[in-house]
Formats: sequence, C-alpha cells, structure tokens
Amino acid sequence: MRVVVADDADDAAGVAAAIVVDLVSAERNVVLGLAAGRTFEKVYRSVVEQHPPVRSMAAVLLDEYLGSGPGDANSFRHQARCQLADGLGLDSARLHSLDGDTPDPEAECRRFEELIVELGGIDLQLLGLGRNGHIGFNEPGSAHDSRTRLVRLTEETRAANAPAFGHLDLVPRQALTQGIGTILEARRIVLMATGSHKAAGIAATVEGPVTDTVPGSALQRHGDVTVVLDPEAAALLTVTR
Repeated sequence: MRVVVADDADDAAGVAAAIVVDLVSAERNVVLGLAAGRTFEKVYRSVVEQHPPVRSMAAVLLDEYLGSGPGDANSFRHQARCQLADGLGLDSARLHSLDGDTPDPEAECRRFEELIVELGGIDLQLLGLGRNGHIGFNEPGSAHDSRTRLVRLTEETRAANAPAFGHLDLVPRQALTQGIGTILEARRIVLMATGSHKAAGIAATVEGPVTDTVPGSALQRHGDVTVVLDPEAAALLTVTR
C-alpha cells in the first residue's frame, strides 16, 4: 500500500481526482469503478472541472440499495449520474450499475459479475471506508473471497447513511454489493478517507492484521493500492509513506 496524507480534505479530493484524470486521459477503453457517498462528491466535482476525454470510458458502480431504482434520488446510480456522468458527457449506456429494483437479486448479482468480465475487468476502483472498516457494503465478517451478492446492512452503516434519507427508518436494510473478491480483481485501487471518525478504521485497514472482522484489511493482499487521507484520518497510523 502507498499512503498519501494530504494537507486537508480538499487536497485529498484533489489527489484522488488527479489519479482518475491521469488514467482516463492516458488510456483507451478505461473501465472506472465508482464509489458513491459524500467522500467522493468533491473528487467527482474536480474530475468534471478538468473534463478528461471519456469517449471510450465505461464506469461501473460498486453497490446499490435494494429497492432503489435508477431514478430514485438516493440511488447510487442517480448520484453517479448527477455528480460525474452528466458533467463528463458519459453516455448512460456506459454507466453500469446493479439494479436495486430487481425481483431476483441472485440473478442480478450473477449478471453484474458477468458484465465486469465482458468489460475486460475494472482498471481503477475507487473505494471509501466505513467506520467499521467496510468496503462497498461488505460488512465485518464478509469473506475476503466473496462475490457480488445481497447483504444485510449493520445498524451502524444505516445510521451513517441516514442523513441522506432524512431519517434512519427510511434507510434500506439490504443492499447489493460487489464482494471483496470482486473488488480485489481490479487492476488498481484508490481508497480515500477523511475525518477523525475514519482514523480507527484506517489504522486497522492499513496496519492491522488481515482479518474478516476488518473488511478493508483485505486490500493489503492487493498489489496496487493507494490510500489517500487527510491528517485526521491518518492520525492513528504509526507510519506514513
């Protein structure tokens, strides 16, 4: 793992955005793995401002709430379209996501795994980190070889996402997510975290043992991971590099 400690949260967003822009500008037929949520809003805004060429780019979302259709304001596909795809002029047919409205979650997860293979795999996967160390919606206890599947969200994760819905009772209890094994097949990964509330999870992910109780620790097994942090998120690391 390479750890980059930026000056602040805005600078961290700029570092992550620069990695995305450099890859999209330099490579043909790039497949970019997108994470949703507040962590990446500034990253996507910076990417849009730089407007790299996207004629041959495809984007694949990491996860989706069960029951959330693509037009729902809180669906991750809607967020990705508004925050990134529309601003870049990326054709909606090249923005791929799990269908939270599916009547058959198992079949939808199989379809999504097959789609990633058909696209040639993900070149760069963007990841956030939950307070409990989850990546995607892979909660503690998720197997490190898990594939795209239906999961039940912890109350901690639901509470963290409640502000977007206005009330905890409105937050879905289940989601579809790429598995840890699926995530680890990306050629390159950028994990970004900001704020002191992420410090314990970052320390466990980067410097702790590789264990199912900290899903993010599986990233230690990957050969090309860049961890982008602000000073608050990096506060509990013993070594920064």
